[in-house]
Formats: sequence, C-alpha cells, structure tokens
Amino acid sequence: MVTSKLCIAKYGTPNVQMEYKHMVLWDVPQDINDATPVLPNKIYCNKDLVKPLEEAFNNIIDRGLCDEVKTWDGCFNIRKKRGLKSWSLHSWAIAVDLNAAWNRLGKDPEMSKELVACFTDAGFDWGGDWTRKDGMHFQLKCICR
Repeated sequence: MVTSKLCIAKYGTPNVQMEYKHMVLWDVPQDINDATPVLPNKIYCNKDLVKPLEEAFNNIIDRGLCDEVKTWDGCFNIRKKRGLKSWSLHSWAIAVDLNAAWNRLGKDPEMSKELVACFTDAGFDWGGDWTRKDGMHFQLKCICR
C-alpha cells in the first residue's frame, strides 16, 4: 500500500515546488464527461493519476455504472489525514473521493462492489477495505512507475 513516506520519497514534501514537477491540469475526455456529468471538465492531479483514473472511468462507462457516480468530491488537497499526523495522499493528488455523502469516514460504505471494481481493476486501493473505513476514498495502489 502506498504511504505518505513513500510519496515523500518519490514526490517530495507537499508544497509548490512539488506541484510544479508532478502535477497537471488533466482535460477529462469528452466521452467521460458526457457519461459522468458530475466530473469537472478539468482535474488538477498528479501526472501518475491520469492514466489509471481515465481507465477507471472508462470501466464505469463500459460496465454501465455511470448512474452510481453521484458526486466528485476532490483529488488535490494538501493536508494531514483526519485525526492523524501523517500526510493524506490527497496532498500529492494520487487519491480521489467519490460519493462522499454516502460513504463517510468510519462508516460502513454504501458503494457497490461493481463500482469499486472499476477502480481496483484500474490500479487503485479502496478505503472501504480498511479497518478505519473510508468508503469514498480511492488511491493509487502503486507509485513505482
């Protein structure tokens, strides 16, 4: 599992310099935007997130699950994990949150296994599998590329 320690080793401490080197404003492809209109047209994220995120949303489209994506709740936010001292992986924009209102931290997730599989099949870990449930949260499984 990717940790903040691994992210610091690869991307550096979250700051403006890290942003210049590793971030991109991704133009979400039109077919993805058309199928999942809750997504913004552009997503500011880590370059390493673009390909897996595009694959995840193509999985959603191909599997007919677009209606299950109710809200886009963010990607990039330099901050510590809620209630902890380590950095959130959102600080490097290698994590995304979906359907947050239905999948609160510490609560049993209300996300279908089919929707989760769209992300895990594209190279993400899901916070709904953790001891401290975070059902809205998907993060890259590996940053080794």
